[in-house]
Amino acid sequence: MKTWLDSWPVFRQLTGSDPLGRGQAARSRKTEQVTSRTATADRVVKSICPYCAVGCGQRVFVKDEQIVQIEGDPDSPISRGRLCPKGSASKSLVTSPSRVTTVKYRRPHGTEWEDLALDEAMEMIADRVMAAREKGWQEFDGDQRVNRTMGIASLGGATLDNEENYLMKKLYSAMGAIQIENQARI
Repeated sequence: MKTWLDSWPVFRQLTGSDPLGRGQAARSRKTEQVTSRTATADRVVKSICPYCAVGCGQRVFVKDEQIVQIEGDPDSPISRGRLCPKGSASKSLVTSPSRVTTVKYRRPHGTEWEDLALDEAMEMIADRVMAAREKGWQEFDGDQRVNRTMGIASLGGATLDNEENYLMKKLYSAMGAIQIENQARI
């Protein structure tokens, strides 16, 4: 027969099999009724933390096509299940109600941001890249053929991983840019 003492954690700690109070003695009835978000997930997707170039492994728990939890992946040889504070909070990166999900554009000399269609924004970027490439194009340096542009430069950041930096280097080199650098080398 249970008494009011049975609901008291100190009593359970002193009389039960958990004298240090780190297990069953510390659990309340309410705790016993709680189900974790990870236990109810429909699937678990392996991912990589987006914040820095370390590449910590993450497990993304999905229920009804919504992210319910993100945790470190213990199978990752890089992070072995651990995440830094930013990585631990990365769920808010994709689920925050204040997350901007549209392209924002402020016209020259404008004071307000406006929404822009993604296709229109991509066309504007491509046009500006091609115009900068053409404007800064240098075919010869003296009598030496160089075929390069001085109108485009790239400075990669520490949040990019090796693969992204590699692809950026290939892209900018193919466009003729020679000023290609990465924050890690500076």
